[in-house]
Amino acid sequence: MTTMSASAVVIGTETSRDSERANEVVAADPVLEIAGISTFYGPVQALDNISLRVPEGHLVALVGANGAGKSTLLRTISGLESPRSGSIRYCGEDITQRPPVRRVQAGIAQVPEGRQVFGPLSVEDNLMLGAYTRSRREPLGADLESVYTMFPILKEKRKLPAGTLSGGQQQMLVIGRALMAKPRLLLLDEPSMGLAPLLVEEIFATINQLREDGITVFLVEQNASLALGAADYGYVLETGHVVMEGHGQALLNDENVQSAYLGI
Repeated sequence: MTTMSASAVVIGTETSRDSERANEVVAADPVLEIAGISTFYGPVQALDNISLRVPEGHLVALVGANGAGKSTLLRTISGLESPRSGSIRYCGEDITQRPPVRRVQAGIAQVPEGRQVFGPLSVEDNLMLGAYTRSRREPLGADLESVYTMFPILKEKRKLPAGTLSGGQQQMLVIGRALMAKPRLLLLDEPSMGLAPLLVEEIFATINQLREDGITVFLVEQNASLALGAADYGYVLETGHVVMEGHGQALLNDENVQSAYLGI
């Protein structure tokens, strides 16, 4: 695999339309702004001075090989890991020290890597657990039906144990569970992992629809082709460093990215 410089390189765009879209992303107010984040596991540094922005209403992708630190960054954003330095701002407020439950209450929902459904519980109970931080007085029926409209198979199997679902159905379930929190920012960790190509296509169609519906999406994905092809803006992470950034299509067309992550 080609090794890139540890200093982030901004990649130019290929067309005027791409340039306009990239400029829109850069100019938009960020829902999430990360500045100088470094995270360690004991003495091992997983993230080194990471800085990036996720503008409102856009899909931003973070790509990189296994072990680059992608999932660590998501866990740091959601509060499951504490950074040793740097800051995380959400909707203009510093949330670096906020506990995870308060981040969910503020509108950040994460779809974890490996799906992680509550296997013995029914599909519907899994979905309802996604709304656990919401007010008990708040009606949930319309949100539940919205998830069922997005994923009809979940309604068909709503009374079955979640552990009996296929891998693709479980991925739909964890996305639906996150949506029950009514997030403003959706964090997606490797949604294509272990899925057949047709199911991956369906999941990414859903992700694009969520962006069209106004949900800000931060997508972490090893499949660089899919992620950058869908993204308004992208970052490339290598051994804990952001080494490249730019419009998704421009990154996809870059020779270094193609050599390192697409085998071209």
